[in-house]
Amino acid sequence: MKLILTLISGICWTIVYIDGIRLGFKHRSYAIPFYALALNFAWELLYTYYGFQSTISVQALVNAVWLVFDAGILITYFKYGRKYFPARLPGSAPAAADNNATPFIVWSALTLIAACCVEYAFRKEFGVRVGAGYSAFLQNLLMSVLFINMLVRRGSREGQSLTIAVGKWLGTLAPTALFGIIGDGGFPNGSFLIVVVGMLCSIFDLIYIGLLLKTKPA
Repeated sequence: MKLILTLISGICWTIVYIDGIRLGFKHRSYAIPFYALALNFAWELLYTYYGFQSTISVQALVNAVWLVFDAGILITYFKYGRKYFPARLPGSAPAAADNNATPFIVWSALTLIAACCVEYAFRKEFGVRVGAGYSAFLQNLLMSVLFINMLVRRGSREGQSLTIAVGKWLGTLAPTALFGIIGDGGFPNGSFLIVVVGMLCSIFDLIYIGLLLKTKPA
C-alpha cells in the first residue's frame, strides 16, 4: 500500500509539472501560483541538496527531477508573468513603469530568497524528515488556496487545466493517507496535523476543480 500511494503521488505530480510547462508556453502564461511555486522550488532545491549529501535514494532522484520541472515553470513565470504584475507601484511614474521590468524581477527574486529561508527554517527547527513533511503540506495548502485566487483573478482557464487540478488533488491526497494515517518516513505513527492540512487541501482542490468545470477553456 505504501508503494502504491508513493507511486500515485509521484506520477500525479509529474503530470502536473509537465502539463504546467506545456500550458505555460502554449498560453504565454504560468501554471502554478508564484508564491507556492517559489516554496516548491526552494523545497526541492534544499532536499535535493541534502539527498545527494549521503547515499543517494530514489526520493532524492525524484526531487532532482521535480526541481528541473519547477525550473521549467519558473522560466514561464519570468518570461510571461510580468503582465500579471502591477503596472504601477506607489510613487512610480506611469511612463517609467510601462518599460521597467526591474520591480518585477526584484520582487520575484526576493520572494525566492524568502522561500529558501522559510524552507531552511523548517529543516533547522524540525529536522530533515519532519521539517520536509510539515513544510510540504503547508505550502501545498497555500497552493490550493492560490489556485482558486489565480482562476478568479484571470477570469479564464489561462495557464490552467483540469489535468493540473485533478493531478494536484490526487498527488496530495495520496501522501496525506501515507504520512497522516498509515505512517511513514518522519511520521511512523501518522500525524494529525498532516491529516487536517491534507483534508483542507482536498476541500480547496475540489472547489477549484468545480470552478474550473464552470469556466470556459482559454
